Amino acid sequence: MLNPIELQEQKDLVKPQLKGKDFLTLADFHSTEIMYLLDHALKLKKEHKQGHLHHHLSGKILGMIFEKSSTRTRISFEAGMLQLGGHAIFLSSKDIQLGRGESVADTAKVLSRYVDGIMVRTFEHQSIEEFAENADIPVINGLTDLHHPAQVLADLLTILEHKGTLTGLKLCYIGDGNNNMTHSLLEGATKVGMDISVASPSGYEPNQLITDHAKFIANQNRSSVLITNSPEEAIKDADVVVTDVWASMGQEAEQDKRIELFKPYQVNKELCQKAKEDFIFLHCLPAHRGEEVTAEIIDGPHSVVFDEAENRLHAQKAIMLALMGK
Repeated sequence: MLNPIELQEQKDLVKPQLKGKDFLTLADFHSTEIMYLLDHALKLKKEHKQGHLHHHLSGKILGMIFEKSSTRTRISFEAGMLQLGGHAIFLSSKDIQLGRGESVADTAKVLSRYVDGIMVRTFEHQSIEEFAENADIPVINGLTDLHHPAQVLADLLTILEHKGTLTGLKLCYIGDGNNNMTHSLLEGATKVGMDISVASPSGYEPNQLITDHAKFIANQNRSSVLITNSPEEAIKDADVVVTDVWASMGQEAEQDKRIELFKPYQVNKELCQKAKEDFIFLHCLPAHRGEEVTAEIIDGPHSVVFDEAENRLHAQKAIMLALMGK
């Protein structure tokens, strides 16, 4: 199969067979499949801006299970289904029997009889894997504690829009390395031939198995992976700078401890002077200005965080269409 460099040189990507597949991690997808999704997302976004209406998912229903609250995930998936002619049903853990002790397996089997796809936003990644094993329809990961693939697909889309390419670029992530964003960035960046560096405090490095696999993929795709405790080393000559909140959902009790520990990892003007002059800044939001990033950076000329937020809509439309379409 073509590597990412050869893929980007192709004007027309052959549509891979993704119908019925689950979207749980980017590690499950080949470079050709990721590049196809990005290419299709760009087309869907362009057509949406031109006012074109699609009915590709007419009559289709997406069930959306939320055990973790969200702004962008709910609205982007729901709006995306509507724009594709389908319908979305919001299901909180309080609305379904899963929240009262019904097994994940039984819930997956029942919902498979009612809807055409399921998006799950939950805590343990094992839960969504069990859900997918028992469902007869595509299951999409809206977020788990271990992975956030839909967000990172939107990040790659944003980088591609602003830089015109992905292969050969350097992406730097600074902050908590052992979180879902870092893990999916490691997988996504290496799949498309980007170099990636991660800087985090000692003890907060990314999951070792995910890191090892990312290094394996990077070796195949002529890119590199650097894991370090030095933000200055990680950000040197970076084309893309990324950070996230220091305490993710469910870690609120550690907030004060993490604020002290992560202070040297704040993305600010001084640190960003070591990146390339035309770097772009990404943050999946919500952001805590004055903690992981200064207002000068996130609200400054290098920031593309609202393009990134918008691109959740278009990236996820491409995912749903590929998995649930005809």
